[in-house]
Amino acid sequence: MRVARDWIAAHIPHQGAMCLLEGVLEWDARRIVCRAVSHRDPANPLRVGGILPAACGIEYGAQAMAVHGALLDAHGAPLGRGYLASVRAVKLHAARLDDVASPLRVSAERLGGEDDRILYAFSVASDARELVGGRAAVVLDAARR
Repeated sequence: MRVARDWIAAHIPHQGAMCLLEGVLEWDARRIVCRAVSHRDPANPLRVGGILPAACGIEYGAQAMAVHGALLDAHGAPLGRGYLASVRAVKLHAARLDDVASPLRVSAERLGGEDDRILYAFSVASDARELVGGRAAVVLDAARR
């Protein structure tokens, strides 16, 4: 299954310029790897004073988690809203993302959890260099179930 930006935008709550991911490179039941080029876009809505701070990598990771959930959804329904309950052990290995020339490789790995509470590890990298990494606890909208 080819997963491109149009499919992603149709299955996660992030729309328009806030849909940061371009496509899915690979995925399975435990992990996902996505591609993004929106970090270079001057119209990226997360930019502050023309700069995309590296901390915005958390949002890239969160969107990869949302896409992973949508792909795993057995009913094929769009994913309900997910909320980051916490982020932990976040490491910023760069000050900003907008000056990274190559595409971003955004990975998320499901470490555990239940249907409505999930723990993920995430990473945003460029080439072989990790730019942002950490863990996130996600709470899904129970009303959709």
